[in-house]
Amino acid sequence: MNDNYREKLLNIYTILFDAFGRQYWWPGDSPFEIAVGAILTQNTNWANVVKAINNLKAKDLLNAHSINEISHTELAQIIRPSGYFNVKAKRLKTFISFLVNNFDGAIENMGLLETMKLRQQLLNVNGIGPETADSILLYAVNKAVFVVDVYTRRIISRHGLMDYNSSYDNIQRLFHENLDTDIKLYNEFHALFVETGKNFCKPKPNCYGSSFCPLSKDLSVN
Repeated sequence: MNDNYREKLLNIYTILFDAFGRQYWWPGDSPFEIAVGAILTQNTNWANVVKAINNLKAKDLLNAHSINEISHTELAQIIRPSGYFNVKAKRLKTFISFLVNNFDGAIENMGLLETMKLRQQLLNVNGIGPETADSILLYAVNKAVFVVDVYTRRIISRHGLMDYNSSYDNIQRLFHENLDTDIKLYNEFHALFVETGKNFCKPKPNCYGSSFCPLSKDLSVN
């Protein structure tokens, strides 16, 4: 643990939490819905994911065995609002097949495995990369892993903690090695990064617009 990094990370967390409050992220009525959302949100915004999930709910298909049984073509049309619907239908059915074959279709059963073993199994599922795997682990399975996304990269690079192009594993290690292993902390911290990234830390940063980014008060943006 590096006390300097720890202090900087906790300072960022405190500032963002004081500014935005609890985020209640990831939204979903069940661990299964959260896992489906983690796959459907790839390369799209959350509003489109909600439309796709609502389509599944309307047809009473938001469960592993039902999705496993319907055709790729039918599933693709149902999740069409999420974008890249043919690719996502394939990825979703591949994940569901993995879930049914290994865990009887129940996300809760995944939690019985040791975290890193389960993470490796998820990464072996075609179409699931580190960010999606870790989102499922943290938000659906309640495993203590930090999710790294584009917002995380922007914020930590612009505030001098790590280069934007650092590897996913190295960025994740920054949080794992310098923060307590705490599911609630990882959950809230990542959600606060998302909120900050959507509103301020955009590709062209909006630090000093009509409303200041909370981090602009205490940290110098690089």
